[in-house]
Amino acid sequence: MNATKERFGQKDLKELFKDASKVLVAKGKKIESFDMVKDPPSMATLGKVALGPTGNLRAPTIRTGKTWLIGFNTEMFGETFG
Repeated sequence: MNATKERFGQKDLKELFKDASKVLVAKGKKIESFDMVKDPPSMATLGKVALGPTGNLRAPTIRTGKTWLIGFNTEMFGETFG
């Protein structure tokens, strides 16, 4: 996915995360974790944290297996990628 060529907004979230098992969203030092299998959030809730002020998916967004990382946080990346 290339965010400079393709934009993802609120209407795209359900399709984008349909196979996700976990979504981690970082905003500064705060990390929100969503279990998409056992306790999936509403797309409105996910959109509030995953979308930036322009209404598009925040950067960086990385998918590794069935886990999505949204936003940048050193701790979150370290725990995920070792």
